[in-house]
Amino acid sequence: MPEQAGKWPQGWPARGKAAEFDSQRAHSARVYNYWLGGKDNFAADREAAEQAIAANPGIIADVRANRAFLARVVRYLASECGIRQFLDIGTGLPTASNTHEVAQAVAPEARIVYVDNDPIVLAHARALLTSTPEGATAYLDADLRDTSAIVRAASRTLDFGEPVALMLLIILHLIPDTDDPYGIVARLVRALPAGSYLVLAHPASDVHAAEMAEMTRRVNERMSGPKATMRDWAAITRFFDGLELLEPGVVQPQQWRPEPGAVSPHQVTAWCGVARKR
Repeated sequence: MPEQAGKWPQGWPARGKAAEFDSQRAHSARVYNYWLGGKDNFAADREAAEQAIAANPGIIADVRANRAFLARVVRYLASECGIRQFLDIGTGLPTASNTHEVAQAVAPEARIVYVDNDPIVLAHARALLTSTPEGATAYLDADLRDTSAIVRAASRTLDFGEPVALMLLIILHLIPDTDDPYGIVARLVRALPAGSYLVLAHPASDVHAAEMAEMTRRVNERMSGPKATMRDWAAITRFFDGLELLEPGVVQPQQWRPEPGAVSPHQVTAWCGVARKR
């Protein structure tokens, strides 16, 4: 049975565990935090982020469009599809409209497991571990490549006999082709029951291609940890093989079921989609 809200599952990181991280090298989560207007970043992160902005001035609008997509899709899945469980891998640092906040605003009983392996995110885990009394919010310190460990630990909070929304937003570009990102996604999807959903967003190599290539080069030079691999529409669409893509298919984030009257960038340097497991 899943753990109850407010309990820290056995084998998960201790609440008082001290995070260790290198503030002298940029990290993807902290760079992204800077682009979103957050304060959980260091000089190295800000320098890398500004180098990226110089190469691709639209990146700030792009990451905010991605964040707006997250809120829309979670609200849609909770309200229109009856999803009450979310497995959000590649959580990043807390900001506005986190998955659990959006889902539990619709369905207070919703259960969310966040997964990340960035030490600074672990240091902020307690900020994520808030929940309605009816639901649950938990955090798992794990690497996306270790799919069996993720499923095993997440099952302490989620019931894998009921539909789950698997969230992979702006994380798979940190998995190089040599680590078989398609196999990773397929293994995670296989662990989900019919009626589950895959939600995926990935930076695009074929939108503002020259700017994205230069931005990626600059950031990768300054980054600790995995380097970014941009992919095009066809490569990103392949992640949905065998699933039922929801309309409007694989599109830029601002094009996925936008709110009426919403003002958004004309072009966003990412592709996203939502698909249902039959």
